[in-house]
Amino acid sequence: MKFNIRGENLEVTAPIKDYVEKKISKLERYFESPPKSDVHVNLSVYNDEQRIEVTIPMTNLLLRAEEQHLDLYAAIDLVVDKLERQIRKYKTKVNRKSRQEGAAKHVFAEMEKEASNVAVEDDTDDIEIVRQKKFNLKPMDSEEAILQMNMLGHSFYVFTNAETEDTNVVYKRRDGKYGLIEPNA
Repeated sequence: MKFNIRGENLEVTAPIKDYVEKKISKLERYFESPPKSDVHVNLSVYNDEQRIEVTIPMTNLLLRAEEQHLDLYAAIDLVVDKLERQIRKYKTKVNRKSRQEGAAKHVFAEMEKEASNVAVEDDTDDIEIVRQKKFNLKPMDSEEAILQMNMLGHSFYVFTNAETEDTNVVYKRRDGKYGLIEPNA
């Protein structure tokens, strides 16, 4: 694994870098051969809270987790735990699928070859839609959409952008600010 570690509002010192690399490298035990992908780690500090985001893009599989904690080292431990759970969950799904198909033994490394098919088919067992809503999208600007979202007490709001006539989504971020999702042109 190649590490790309950067800090926002934080200097990434050698001990921090070593700790991150040591902890995330433990994930290699779940693979027959170490993944050759880059590991993107973003460390940041906001309002005395340490935050870590880790993204590991692999063939047909994207591992991503983020954590916040008052202690940076605790946040690193928590994010590695999340990544381990993701890998174990994915490995279990792949192995369950192979047993259903009658395979004698399924190796986790082979999972990357058929990852997208297995993940899509197997995830349908865990996902259940319990409510469905239909509504008309009123043309408005993003500020009006944010006001509507806040009045409803929701964390996101879908609307038609009055300027572009595209469907957009505004959402409330964890830091209390707002985000806007727009389709590509």
